[in-house]
Amino acid sequence: MARVRLNWQIKTLLPVALVLVNGLLLFALITLTLQDPARNQVLAVGFAGAIVVCAVLFMVLAVVIHRPMVELQEKIARVQKGDLFVNVSFADRNDEIGDLGSHFNDMVQQLRESREEIERLHRTQVSRAEHLATLGEMAAGLAHEIRNPLAGIAGVMEIVGRDLPSNSPAKEVLGEVRHEVMHINKIVSELLEIARPKPPVFRQADIVSVAEHATLFARDQASARRVRLEVLPGDPVPQLEFDSGQIHQVLLNLLLNAVQACDAGGSVQVEFASDEHYVITMVTDTGKGIPPDVLPNIFRPFFTTKGNGTGLGLSLARRIVEEHGGWLQATSELGRGTQFRLALPKVREEG
Repeated sequence: MARVRLNWQIKTLLPVALVLVNGLLLFALITLTLQDPARNQVLAVGFAGAIVVCAVLFMVLAVVIHRPMVELQEKIARVQKGDLFVNVSFADRNDEIGDLGSHFNDMVQQLRESREEIERLHRTQVSRAEHLATLGEMAAGLAHEIRNPLAGIAGVMEIVGRDLPSNSPAKEVLGEVRHEVMHINKIVSELLEIARPKPPVFRQADIVSVAEHATLFARDQASARRVRLEVLPGDPVPQLEFDSGQIHQVLLNLLLNAVQACDAGGSVQVEFASDEHYVITMVTDTGKGIPPDVLPNIFRPFFTTKGNGTGLGLSLARRIVEEHGGWLQATSELGRGTQFRLALPKVREEG
């Protein structure tokens, strides 16, 4: 059933009018009972007075309440259209209407400041994105320019190594040179992957199987460092849509980092959990842990605490996971170890 909408003037004047009319009717009943002509004149004056009181009350309410409400409605409509430079004129009144106007003006000012801050942050992010895109193009071109002479250097080192006598001291030097060339090539390859990322190819896959396969690749290094590496059984997790090659790369990176963080006798465990929206793979080690001042920076490109690290592995890993619609986070406690949590969505959003 439709609700009947009554104007505020009617709601305000109706009780007053009812009281006055009831009073006058009661007075009229008494007067008619007494049959006094003088009382009839008083009754007429009473009716006239009631009409005057209602008229005066209506005008007062129109000035005190109606005009501010109309102005407020107009200003709200302008705010809805995006105009955040409006103010109401009755905010200086020393009553509840004035308080309403003051709160409205404060709210509009806060909205205006928030919009300006959002626009400033948006401009900063756009500028940063353009800057990073330019740097990415430069990095990709530079990486290609480095790779060609690097391959030539590696080939020359191979030829020189063959010609050297087996007991030549230069053999050891050449081994170091080859190692450094491979290190540079690794940096260039990872830089190219960041600058020119390949889009993921989504297919149905089992995250547990992918993690077990990555564990096999990391097991040799774990055995050499005498670190126990295991995938713990848990509740079944559903099949997901993801690029198994890219996620395998991410998990292998996390596992190798975890193994390297552990001393002999340490352990690395892989576990699985799920919530309403994500399947979460947890890689937990019993290593030294990451200092609190270092932890916020571990996903930054070229940030590394390892002497022979490139600082690109975790940055690339997070980018891959975010392109899958998931997230990669780390928690750590000094002296007790680190845990990385890789979350992939149960239902992939298209686009």
